[in-house]
Amino acid sequence: MMHDSPLPPSSLTTAPRLPLPSGPVCAMLDAIIARFPDNPAIDFLGRKWTYRELGEQIDRACAGFQSLGVEPGTRVGLCLPNTPYYIICYYGVLKAGGIVVNFNPLYVERELRELVEDSGTTLMVTLDLRQIYPKVAALLGDTALERIVVCSMSAILPSVKSLLFSVLKRSELADVPTDRRHIGFAKLIATKTPPRPVAIDPATAVAVLQYTGGTTGLPKGAMLTHANVTGNLTQILGWFPEARWGEEKMLAVLPFFHVFAMTVAMNVALALGAELILLPRFDLETVLKTIARKKPTLFPGVPTIYSAIIGAVAKTPYDLSSLRFCLSGGAPLPIEVKTRFEELTGCTLIEGYGLSEASPVVCCNPLDGAIKPGSIGQPLPGTTVEIRSVLDPALIVPRGERGEICVRGPQVMAGYWRRPQDTEDTFIDGALRTGDIGYIDDEGYVFLVDRIKDVILCGGYNVYPRIIEEALYQHEAVAEAVVIGLPDDYRGEAPKAFVRLRDGHSATPEDLKTYLATQISRIEMPKTIELRDDLPRTMVGKLSKKALVDEERAKALAGADKAS
Repeated sequence: MMHDSPLPPSSLTTAPRLPLPSGPVCAMLDAIIARFPDNPAIDFLGRKWTYRELGEQIDRACAGFQSLGVEPGTRVGLCLPNTPYYIICYYGVLKAGGIVVNFNPLYVERELRELVEDSGTTLMVTLDLRQIYPKVAALLGDTALERIVVCSMSAILPSVKSLLFSVLKRSELADVPTDRRHIGFAKLIATKTPPRPVAIDPATAVAVLQYTGGTTGLPKGAMLTHANVTGNLTQILGWFPEARWGEEKMLAVLPFFHVFAMTVAMNVALALGAELILLPRFDLETVLKTIARKKPTLFPGVPTIYSAIIGAVAKTPYDLSSLRFCLSGGAPLPIEVKTRFEELTGCTLIEGYGLSEASPVVCCNPLDGAIKPGSIGQPLPGTTVEIRSVLDPALIVPRGERGEICVRGPQVMAGYWRRPQDTEDTFIDGALRTGDIGYIDDEGYVFLVDRIKDVILCGGYNVYPRIIEEALYQHEAVAEAVVIGLPDDYRGEAPKAFVRLRDGHSATPEDLKTYLATQISRIEMPKTIELRDDLPRTMVGKLSKKALVDEERAKALAGADKAS
């Protein structure tokens, strides 16, 4: 049903530039291993593996998983930081027909328990670090978890670093029992028997259970099929014809357990035959030194990482000229951050848009075409974006009108794990409802306005935090800005801004309000602007609105208790 308007409807499809694949995820990597067997595949803190060596390790891991009972449909958890173990086990599980369940190793025991119970994970792969292993071990016996594959941190380090780690970091290692419920990684891959071939239907076989952020209640597991994962991978490669097969170097800092890094860093790099430079966690100085020394050409990240690099290089120069292309995702990219980073490095920094339920990339700005400030670009090849009325999702609104972004395409999930009602509620006429507000302009560019749940209902008007944030970023003293809505007796809700200033700059809340008065409407003006030395972040480095909302709610409750 279309909106009764002379304007064209907000439904946009981009034609595929490459045929979309029909094979399982591992077929892509097998083809690359055959094409570039002697190329470097992984550089982990100085230790390297070729594509041939990586392929051998994956086959052995697959056979090892099969010996432990992994078969089509078996859920295997990966609770790992960025290490070669993640890549080997990810592809080993998929080759055995199993389903990878991504776990954040920084989760507390309660969070891990909830996801293990919801997913029915029976086997978990983790590290022998005291920070991670005990939380996983606590789940043995009273959840679905039956066994743990324990990977040795020192075993994957270069020889000198391994020795130093064993001597100096002994206190960081966990005590791991030697019983049938624990299998060392070395034992897992000890067999020389080739893995049994497994028939995989890419269209129906789930490859990954990717749990969403879960702002309320238990997170939901998005079922990403093999066709979803390889489809999104091929769409991204079709968007990036400038890629040099077998020549690129990908710096992977974002954690692979996050779907953006899993696809855009890990899978894209391996599909290109690129060298994956792995860092187990984000440390700004290490990232800068790694770029200067190892010369990566590709570097996906989130806006806060690029902003941090801008601030650091302003104090201490680093050679970042090797970077060719950087893709920003996970949060809106302020135009000021994009401009400054490109001036600093000479690379092209573009913003993409996606969500876990779409494997994840939906839209991206062109690498060599016009980029419009504030736009998330155009749909990836073979993707349809529709803008539907928030009040009546059956209606597709006209071009230029705001509504909910809905998506169709090969990357869209099969549904939520064991949640048929949630799955039904998330689709409208077969299109995935993203929960994001946006619009499409006359030239086919998609603009993200805000999350539906983040919209502030202010005196009968919809106020979009992103518009206020973008305005704040234009102020020369502002390094980072987050806007949330708080209860207000007069207007129902009112915006509150949290701001971190740039080093060496100063501004008062009144200064910022005076500036904003020329940039936004009176209804959008924050009731309060709070300056902070630091702002809370999520596990992957994004600025966390949820943490700020929780802080303000706790303050309000404390104030109410005192008043009573």
